[in-house]
Amino acid sequence: MEPAAIIETINITKKYGSQTAVRDLSFQVEEGEVFSFLGPNGAGKTTTILMLLGLTTPSSGAATVCGLDPVRNSRDVKRLVGYLPENMGFYSDLTPLQGLDYIAELNGIPADVRSERIRRSLETVGLTEQIRKKVGAFSRGMRQRLGIAEVLIKEPRLMILDEPTLGLDPEGAAQLIELIRSLNKERRMTVLISSHDLTQVQKISHRVGIMLKGSMIAAGSMASLAKESLGIEDGRFSLEDIYMKYFKEV
Repeated sequence: MEPAAIIETINITKKYGSQTAVRDLSFQVEEGEVFSFLGPNGAGKTTTILMLLGLTTPSSGAATVCGLDPVRNSRDVKRLVGYLPENMGFYSDLTPLQGLDYIAELNGIPADVRSERIRRSLETVGLTEQIRKKVGAFSRGMRQRLGIAEVLIKEPRLMILDEPTLGLDPEGAAQLIELIRSLNKERRMTVLISSHDLTQVQKISHRVGIMLKGSMIAAGSMASLAKESLGIEDGRFSLEDIYMKYFKEV
């Protein structure tokens, strides 16, 4: 039996006046996989994510997320999907405990289960020892991990991360990627990532989709894309090699 598609789009297009941000995009993300969007700024990655979350409406085409239409059922989609945007906003004068409790309340999580979910989430992201520290004093890496903790308290089926390693030093980026890998492996969390960080994406992605000028110009496992674009089958390739090959041909 083939894995179920947790995300599916059919020819979705998004236009802003005369500008087409996403053009006839069709792809699937299977339950339990890590799928990464790659592409330069303006390629349509973030616009696609906003359509999947029901935060903007496609000009044409259709999408389903967790079996739901994000246009008609946006509130239900948001209950099932955890989203970490590129620039996550935090209440800098609150501690992680206070901030997560507030987010949990906003998400309708009953008071009798909040404390345990918050404890587990902070433990998962490695912030247990920072619970009484004001978030305003957190480093960029700590804030990213706190953002993932906010996602996890919802116990989502799908996690969408927009540029999660942006602005992190190499050690911080590696730690965050390892956290995402463990969530995927141990909880079978489905993850959709939008990123420029090809080195880190290669470490965790089951499949990638390369976007340019609003279109997905290639999608598949890195091995299949290496064979298709570079004629290489022995594993001696990097995601950067694949990306640049497709990028130059378009």
